[in-house]
Amino acid sequence: MSFAPITAAGGAAGAKTPANAGLRNVAIIAHVDHGKTTLVDAILRQTGTLRENAQVEERVLDWNELERERGITILAKNTAVFYGGVKINIVDTPGHADFGGEVERILNMVDGCLLLVDAFEGPMPQTRFVVQQALARRLRPVVVLNKIDRDGIRPGPVLDELLELMIDLGADEDQIDFPVFYASAKMGIADESLEAALAATRAVERGAAPLAVSRGVLPLIDAIVERIPPPTGDPEATLQLLISTLLWDDYLGRIGIGRLMNGRLRPGAIVGHGRGRDPARGDPGREVRLERIQGLFTFQGLKRLPIEEASAGDIVAVAGIEDLRIGDTITDPESPALLPPIHVDEPTLCMVFRVNDSPFAGRDGQYVTSRQLRERLEREARSNVALRVRETGSPDAFEVAGRGELQLAIVIETMRREGYEFAISRPQPILRQVDGEWWEPLERLVADIPQEALGTVMEKLGQRRGELVNMSPMGAGRVRVEFIVPARGLVGFASEFVTDTKGYGILSHSFAGYGPHRGPIPGRGRGTLIAWETGTATAYALQNLQDRGTFFVEPGTEVYEGMIVGISNRDEDIDVNVAKKKHLTNMRSSTAEITEKLDPPHPLTLEFAIAFLADDELLEVTPHHLRLRKRILSRVERWSKRARSGGPGPGAGAGGNGRE
Repeated sequence: MSFAPITAAGGAAGAKTPANAGLRNVAIIAHVDHGKTTLVDAILRQTGTLRENAQVEERVLDWNELERERGITILAKNTAVFYGGVKINIVDTPGHADFGGEVERILNMVDGCLLLVDAFEGPMPQTRFVVQQALARRLRPVVVLNKIDRDGIRPGPVLDELLELMIDLGADEDQIDFPVFYASAKMGIADESLEAALAATRAVERGAAPLAVSRGVLPLIDAIVERIPPPTGDPEATLQLLISTLLWDDYLGRIGIGRLMNGRLRPGAIVGHGRGRDPARGDPGREVRLERIQGLFTFQGLKRLPIEEASAGDIVAVAGIEDLRIGDTITDPESPALLPPIHVDEPTLCMVFRVNDSPFAGRDGQYVTSRQLRERLEREARSNVALRVRETGSPDAFEVAGRGELQLAIVIETMRREGYEFAISRPQPILRQVDGEWWEPLERLVADIPQEALGTVMEKLGQRRGELVNMSPMGAGRVRVEFIVPARGLVGFASEFVTDTKGYGILSHSFAGYGPHRGPIPGRGRGTLIAWETGTATAYALQNLQDRGTFFVEPGTEVYEGMIVGISNRDEDIDVNVAKKKHLTNMRSSTAEITEKLDPPHPLTLEFAIAFLADDELLEVTPHHLRLRKRILSRVERWSKRARSGGPGPGAGAGGNGRE
């Protein structure tokens, strides 16, 4: 691949030097776990932004606790490096389609992108999603085939797949004429020559320093400066700053981050704050109001630094505007020029968050009221544009819609760690009516799996109303399959996929559009074990009930009537007394001996619990506990309701057994 030479100032050879020639704004976009954050770490170190011997954790941009635990990027981050007199603003974006709202608005701030692709896996569905967004904005890519240090790489076929993808997505000639770098972000190596990159990687594996055996990732940084154009914008034009990201600071309050499209900005300036209209999407906009900029910041390395002035093209952070929202414009108060607001694809799944009303409500949580729950969800929706929150018929319940199961799970876990206590319902697809017919959201799923797991995976996707659209061999005993699956059919599938492929499968999916509703999907196929009364689970009771199913609780666990304590072996619910105590006798026995005979409880993780939920069940979420429960806790009321609806009563039928 070749690309036109650019002068040191940043303009094409012989062209007039633009006012912001010393700036580059670039996003790093890729599929989950293809190495985005690791590459940024290498760039920060080799440009001197971080000392080589600095005691900093790997993946420095993943500062969020959940990001480090899950190994994914959830929130878009900003950093900047200085290289050869050029400031390079770098944005690390999420690679998971559930966080596509982050990706889409971040791309509004940049002029080019580093497109990372795993040299073994190739472009994945979420790669397609992000590339499509980048090409639509006419961003110029620099391609990086990463992880060349792993076994079985196939750089030639992967590059062909990527080229085919870009052509399929309508890339123009300039976008297709991209430079290609072969990299090992982990080793700190990137080179346009595969042979040179492999040789340097092997040397680093033997203990050499990246910059001692090569130029490290500096050739890639050269390409960023040369290939990606400087930002457009006139420093002397009317002020226009489009807010793309929101942060919260305990001292400064709300901070808005965005690209200064035109004009100049100084701290203390009086500005206009408004929002452009978008009638097509039902956005009425917002009238311009006067505000004062209390703080103005730029990014350098991992720091946010105060500055005295910013001009067109730079990415900045502003503080002092309390009700700032994503998509708002900061402009000249005397001659306001509002920019079109940012919009992202609509959510596809929703669930109800409600006040916890279980018998154990209020024991763990710091924030438990309806008002506190509403305020927290509304605050989340203001900073997370892919999330929607709306009122329901009940003042204690709120419908929260997102782009997928993972995004909703992250919101739940974040709130839980902040001290919130609440209950959630089963996720439901957001349907649309088209010509009198119900349509549902569909996902494009791609799975790379071992040959021996192919039958099991295809059978389960078929049960979930998946349609096979492509299947191709990958070599080394692996197969790649592509399905179109209803979004509701993927709830809980990821954990089953890991088990079915023994951890050797690779799974990804992205939004594919809406299509006709595909009919019912079989449920979990088994009933539940429901606590008969409130009390504490005993080893004696659990031992006598082990043949009824698998338990979520262990001796000493507090339970309440209507709480789900396990999975039944039957296809019906069973009420059981797990708090039953042994009657006193003259015979002595050891509780420890009984406990040793008990099967270990099934771990109740958040993802498992969300997938396990049925329509008549809720998940109680507290800072210290996850509890599954029936919506109607009283067994008598459950039986009465079932009898009124013509279902079986106690002692027979699904969910209606007598006491065990």
